[in-house]
Amino acid sequence: MLKRLFTLTPAMVLGILALGFMLGGTALAETVEMRSKPWQLWFQNPMSPVAEQVYDFNVFLLWIEGIITLFVLGIMTYICIKFNAKANPVPSKTTHNTLLEVVWTGLPILILVVIAVPSLKLLYYADKTTDPEMTIKVIGNQWFWTYEYPDHGDMTFDSFIVPDDELKPGQPRLLTVDNPVYLPANTNIRILQSSNDVIHNWAVPSLALKMDNTPGRVNETWTHINAPGDYYGMCSELCGVNHGFMPIHIKALPKAEFAAWVAKAKKKFASNGNKEDNDSPVRVADATAAK
Repeated sequence: MLKRLFTLTPAMVLGILALGFMLGGTALAETVEMRSKPWQLWFQNPMSPVAEQVYDFNVFLLWIEGIITLFVLGIMTYICIKFNAKANPVPSKTTHNTLLEVVWTGLPILILVVIAVPSLKLLYYADKTTDPEMTIKVIGNQWFWTYEYPDHGDMTFDSFIVPDDELKPGQPRLLTVDNPVYLPANTNIRILQSSNDVIHNWAVPSLALKMDNTPGRVNETWTHINAPGDYYGMCSELCGVNHGFMPIHIKALPKAEFAAWVAKAKKKFASNGNKEDNDSPVRVADATAAK
């Protein structure tokens, strides 16, 4: 009886292997790494509700652009064949066609209206969330980012690029920072953005985040990260000589892990201070260059 109980049939083996493959695939899919790849031509995979709508809207626009291009190409081909000097030696004397003028004036207006309606809806949707679960402040500096967590003890820290000679295996060049910004996945996050000096732009393509950090002004946007993982971006506003060295690294965690990180971060980063980074080689080098 026991021998029968512990004997595995081929069907049972296949079932166990399939279950293991499914579970393994789920585990592998739990975290993602979102950054541009060499020779990439298309968008990064959308990983937020706003990014998904931006992605779909882009596809919608491409269809319209493709149809217009083929239509114009067809008309030009027809004209070249029908009205060349050999096929049409006696040119037409027609100078006005009321119907044609109405069509080529009204059709572009109609196309613009078709584009404007979903575009405005998307702009309003991306503007702010009506149900934020937390707030983070992003402040641009020449040339690093400062992050503040007003809902988590007002802890503050700076985020600098890691120089090439300090990179560890697997860390992407020009995108790795000493202090990533940690955020919870599957959470409505309000993002407040400003700057201490010039205009910067906090841009993360896979989340469709791209808004100016303007001195003397607080701009607002939001995100909802669909899955835990690493999300990379860069400053997208020409802000000075080191503009290309202001990477963004968002490390999205499950809510429970984010809560654990907050508990540790409150001890690591003193309120409104980041003493351990004040003597960062990057900061010292910038100060020396400024002098």
